[in-house]
This record gives sequence, C-alpha cells and structure tokens, in this order.
Amino acid sequence: MLQLLFGLFFAQSVYLYSVKMKDAEDRSVIQTRQLTIGYSQRGNMNVLFENLNLQLRSGELTCFMGRNGIGKSTLIRTFLGVQKPLSGDVGYIEPPALGNRSPIHARQVAVVLTDRITAVNMNVYELVSFGRYPYLGWDAKLTSVDHAIVQRSIDHVQIQHLVTQKIYELSDGQLQMVMIARALAQDTPIILLDEPTAHLDLNNRLEIMNLLRKLAHTMHKAILVATHELDLALQTADVVWLAGNNRSILTGIPEDLVLNGAFDEVFQFKGFDLRTGKLHHEAHHSASIKLVGKSHAYLWTKNALERSGFSIADEGDAHAITIVVEGTQSKWVLDNDLHFDTISALLIHLKKHQPPQGN
Repeated sequence: MLQLLFGLFFAQSVYLYSVKMKDAEDRSVIQTRQLTIGYSQRGNMNVLFENLNLQLRSGELTCFMGRNGIGKSTLIRTFLGVQKPLSGDVGYIEPPALGNRSPIHARQVAVVLTDRITAVNMNVYELVSFGRYPYLGWDAKLTSVDHAIVQRSIDHVQIQHLVTQKIYELSDGQLQMVMIARALAQDTPIILLDEPTAHLDLNNRLEIMNLLRKLAHTMHKAILVATHELDLALQTADVVWLAGNNRSILTGIPEDLVLNGAFDEVFQFKGFDLRTGKLHHEAHHSASIKLVGKSHAYLWTKNALERSGFSIADEGDAHAITIVVEGTQSKWVLDNDLHFDTISALLIHLKKHQPPQGN
C-alpha cells in the first residue's frame, strides 16, 4: 500500500506544460486544455470525458461529483500522472527551483486515498511524517524543520491526542484525519482526495468536509474532493465540478447548479426536490393545514405534517385547519383550542379526527 501511495506522489508524466500566474487574481494551480481521458484497449477507445477546460484554484474547496462509474477517480489519476490522457494537456503552476533531490510532482500534489493502511507497527506521528519524504536527502532523516512542519500539520487537523497510537488502533474516521495531516505535512499547494468520507458516519463526514473547507480558505490550498456527499458538498464547496452528460463536466458554484437544473439533469432525482432539499410527499388526508410560526419547530412541524400526508394550505385558505407553533417552548395549538406538547401528540390527534381519503 505504501509503495503505491508514494508511487502516486512521485509520478511526473502529467507535466505537459506549466501554468504561470499572471496576477494576484489568477489563482489557477491546475489548468486543463482540451483534455480527453479514458482508456485505450486493443485499439478501442473508451472515452470518459473529452475536451475538458478546467481550472482548480487556490483557496477553494472544489467538489467533483457525478454518478457511480462516471470516471471521477480516472480524472484524479490523470491529474496525478499515473494515467496518461488520451489527448489534451494537464498543466500545473510553475514551481520554484527544487534541485535534483526529488521529483517536482511530489512537492506540487498530495493525495488522500480511501485504501486502508495495515502497517502494524507504525504510529500516527510516523505516518504523518511520511509527508516530508519528498524533501529528505538520501539518509531520509527528518530535520528540526521537518518535525516542526509535521507537528504543525497535526495541530491543524487537531489529532494531537492520537500521535502515539498505532495505525491499526484507529477508526476509519480517525485514519482519514491522519491521512489529511500527512497530506498537509507534504506542504503542497494542491491536495486531491478520492472519496475521503466513504464508509464514515455523519459526524465524521461533517468533520472532514468542514476541515477541508477550512484548510482551503486559511492555508490557501487548492483542494479537489471526489465525493458522493451531495448534501455536504452543497453546504461546503466553493465550486462544484459536475460530471454531466455527453462526456462533459459542468462547473459553477453549488447554488447556480441547483437553480439552473444541472443537478436534476445529471442525477435524475426520483421524488426528491433539490431546491427545497426535501422528498416529495403526496397528500392523502382530505384536511389541509394552515401552519403559523417562525421557529425551527415550525420547519420540523411542516416536515412531519407533509410526511404524514397532510397538505400545507395557503395563508388565505379559510377552510384549512390552523396550527400555531408557539415560541421557543415548542407548544402546538390547534384551532385556538387544543394544546399539544409534542408533534407526535398533535399527529395522533389529527390522524384520529382526519382519516385518509377513502376511509
């Protein structure tokens, strides 16, 4: 596993041309020109994406999204140089002179994969320190500067309490945080991550996506995340690359791609309205509800009513049942008469007195 990991770091074939920053406003660190990627097998071309003109910019978290098997990992491998483009170019910002101690690519790009590391005797500090290997001499000895960068990376990710633990003792979420710290220790302007939240619970997914956003903004990293986490990407990404139809990639901020229907076209949601972030529920109760309130409890009451088959009426509907959600104590008042302490009690009463249509 580690041999594969460092093979990815040291790949250089992706350097087809250099990108130079023209001014402070041009923050592109990766640019593609008419890039076509895929596979060539026995003379047959399997094209996944073609004619891509993409820009990955520093200081931004970019989420790369699309259906399963569309080619997200293939694009990342192409960026890393371990898979050659079918045509076109990938260019990186021109790096400073590095001498001959290590390949350029190892100081340009860090990568975080989802593969489980099984190094039995390695602890967290040692794994994070592997990020410094592109900078070491032949003796592979860490200097005081290297140790300081490793410690800084550990502090940024806030895993100080894990430094002496063995790798096999870590949870999946903890290991992903350690791998991000290792990528930071590599001290590159670009970090590429392939499904970093796969198989993690909600808290760990939130923690990692929020961390990546913070690192992009505070450390001016260009971070590209291939992910299926639609809900989290919409909340955290500065830019979305959306693998669309016709072998294309649509780019834009999340809100624009929601409003222009790009997400709906790509994912073809069944019963889910991305604009509201809710499943579509069909009303099957004859009664409609006029809901009054402003608190968080109002939103959750509306959700519970619609999920239970009640329609929410317009404010001017004189025939609707009125439910008022009162203040921060979350009390529910039905038609100025009946009071309920929970949404559950309210629903039980409504279902008893307002049966579904056809009953």
